[in-house]
Amino acid sequence: MHGTTDMHPVADQERRDETPAHVRIVRQLGPGLVTGAADDDPSGIATYSQVGAQFGYALAWTIPFSFPLLAAIQAISAHIGSVTGRGIAHNLRRHYRPAVLRGVVLMLLVANVINLGADLGAMGAALKLLIGGPVLAYTMGFGVICILVEVFTSYARYAAVLKWTTLSLFAYVAVVFAAHVPWATAMHDILLPRFTFDAAHVTAIVAILGTTISPYLFFWQAGQEVEEQHRRHHKPLCIAPREAGPELRRIRTDTLIGMGFSHSVALCIIIATAATLHAHGITDIVTSAQAAEALRPVAGDLAFALFTVGIVGTGLLAVPILAGSAAYAVSETFGWVEGLDRRPREAKAFYATIAIATLGGVALNFTAIDPMKALFWAAVVNGVLATPLMIVMMLIATNKRIMGRLSLPLTLRVGGWVATAVMAVVSVALFVVH
Repeated sequence: MHGTTDMHPVADQERRDETPAHVRIVRQLGPGLVTGAADDDPSGIATYSQVGAQFGYALAWTIPFSFPLLAAIQAISAHIGSVTGRGIAHNLRRHYRPAVLRGVVLMLLVANVINLGADLGAMGAALKLLIGGPVLAYTMGFGVICILVEVFTSYARYAAVLKWTTLSLFAYVAVVFAAHVPWATAMHDILLPRFTFDAAHVTAIVAILGTTISPYLFFWQAGQEVEEQHRRHHKPLCIAPREAGPELRRIRTDTLIGMGFSHSVALCIIIATAATLHAHGITDIVTSAQAAEALRPVAGDLAFALFTVGIVGTGLLAVPILAGSAAYAVSETFGWVEGLDRRPREAKAFYATIAIATLGGVALNFTAIDPMKALFWAAVVNGVLATPLMIVMMLIATNKRIMGRLSLPLTLRVGGWVATAVMAVVSVALFVVH
């Protein structure tokens, strides 16, 4: 059987070429699509809802503006993982001082646990809106479900589950059609940016960029590219450079579509809340569940239900990714066996980190800590962490000693440094206005 296949490579190529283009594209989607969808987690939904409610369409332009920045930095993360066969933290451990690695991983853990707490709490609150009952019990239940699925499901099945869970984000596209959007006004503000340099606008822009360009996404996508190599029994591209062409094209397609999907949904949330909440004078939205509840009287039960179901669906996607990115970073720091393709007994410390991070997020909901204030500080930590981490990633990705002949092409170099500069400017601006 194997001999027959080897004797007809041309026939095999012809059969592959007969595959419809849209089917080939869908097959290429994986880490980039899932990472992009996870960017629209419940805390991100709260941020976009607040921006739409407070400013209407005035800051909608930030979404198309930030798309190429996120696409570039996520492609660089994937590039590092696929070329070196190692995650971000592993590369930091090999090539930089231990203090740099420990500082980055510690800040990542703090921000991730706070985000986990906010996302799990939002999911519990959303479920209560739908069916009633105790928020804390739902929050704990969601945490346990996410741990069990991530630990005890095979990687191939788990990756497929995450991929299909991204469909929940279409709920927010549907919300736009359920609302009455003045498209001429919306498109005017999207295409013609306007900005006032004051505390409210700067904080909103930092919140948007901090929500979209988050360090946990860097660690996750790089780690997932390494997982994909293991699953397909491929070597790192620095060892097998002949495979680099098609593999890097796959990463580019996957990342562009994934980040484009993420930003389209974010834009839909801003437009929907601007057309409903802002238009009716509801400008103070703090949580995603509050945004869903406020939609009901002004946009109807359908918009409310879609928005609420979307919170739960995106949470089920984002919580495992937040916990998983923390586990990749910690495991790579200490040299532990890692990977979702490993059985629990083979990677005990890796899976223990997933469980501890998730339960830590659950525990935050049982404390007196204000989850929204905590989320604000998590955004600050993410903003502070993102800039130096992006600088280090750029240095890794352009270092020929690390990347060999597969260091970054010019377009990604320019895009990566521009994204890094923008994050640095907005982080400094936040401290200037406060």
